[in-house]
Amino acid sequence: MRAVVLRAHGGPEVLGIEDVEQPVPGPDDVLVAVRATALNRADILQRMGGYPDPRRGLSLEIPGLEFSGVVHAVGERVTMWKPGDRVMAIEAGGTYAEFVCTHERQLMAVPASVPLADAAAIPEVFLTAWDALVLQGGLTSGRWALVHAGASGVGTAAIQIAKAIGARIAVTCSAGKMEACRELGADLVIERSPHDWLAVLHAAIPAGVDVVLDVVGGDEVDRNLRAVTTKGTIVQVGLMGGGATNVNVGLLLTKRVRWIGTTLRARPIEEKAALTRRFASEMLPLFDDGRLRPIIDRRYPLERIAEAHEAMGANANTGKILIDVGNID
Repeated sequence: MRAVVLRAHGGPEVLGIEDVEQPVPGPDDVLVAVRATALNRADILQRMGGYPDPRRGLSLEIPGLEFSGVVHAVGERVTMWKPGDRVMAIEAGGTYAEFVCTHERQLMAVPASVPLADAAAIPEVFLTAWDALVLQGGLTSGRWALVHAGASGVGTAAIQIAKAIGARIAVTCSAGKMEACRELGADLVIERSPHDWLAVLHAAIPAGVDVVLDVVGGDEVDRNLRAVTTKGTIVQVGLMGGGATNVNVGLLLTKRVRWIGTTLRARPIEEKAALTRRFASEMLPLFDDGRLRPIIDRRYPLERIAEAHEAMGANANTGKILIDVGNID
C-alpha cells in the first residue's frame, strides 16, 4: 500500500510516499481502506520531531490521526462491523496511508448525510471539542463558552456543538475569519491579535464565561484566567502560542477555577473507545438533522501532502484540510 513515511524530521519536504506492507488486523481490529484523512496541528509537530507517535515499537513512522473509509476486513472477534461499512475514526497515528487498522470500538458509522470523502473532517475536531467543552468543561444550555482560534477545525466544531446544545459562544480569531465564525452561529466574534479581545469580552459578558477552550496557550493563558467566571473551567487542548508564559496564579485561587490539560492522542484505547461510543450515540445523529456538519477549507491528493502541510503552517484555512487517499465511493 502507499503511505507517507517519515524517515527524518524537518520541513514539509521530509514527507515521502512509499510502498509499504499492508497492516494485518488483530482479533478485535478492523482493516479499513482509507478514502480520506485530514491534517491536524499534531501532524506538523510530529513531522518536525516534536510530537512522537505514542505507540511503541513501530517499524515505520506514518503520521495521521483520523480517517474515513470502507471496512475491508475484520478480525475474528469483531461483531460491530462488516466489509463494506462506511466508517470513520481517530487513531494515534498511521492514517496517511491506503489502509489502517483500528480497534472496532473506535470506529463510528459515517452519517448518511455526509459524503464518505468529507467524513474525515469529523472525528478529531468534533471529538476534541465535545470532550473539552461538554464532558470536561461542563458546558450546558444557556451558559457561555469562549473558544480561541474559532475558525480552526476545533473552533468550527466547537461553535456548532455549543449552538446545538443551546449554549452561547464567544470566539477569537484573525480579522479575515470573523465573518465565517459568525455564519456558523458564534454569538460574539472578537479579533484576537493585536486587538484587545479581553476588553471586548468583558464589555459584552461582564460576569465572565463559564468554559474556556484554548488551543493557543502562551500569553492567552493569563487572559483566560481573567476571562473566566468564578468557579469556571479552562480546558487547555493545545499550545500553538507556546507552553511557557507568566500567569497570575492568584486568580486561579480566588476565582476557584478548574484548569484542565487534555489530549486525545495518548489516551489508552479503552478511554478513546468509551469517548467514541458516547459521541456516536449522543452527537452523530445531529449531522443527519442538520445541526452539525464538517467544515472543509480545501483538499489535496496524497501526492501533494507537503503542499497541504505548507498551507496549514500558513494558518490560511478555515476548518479542515483534507487529503484524498483512495478512490472509494
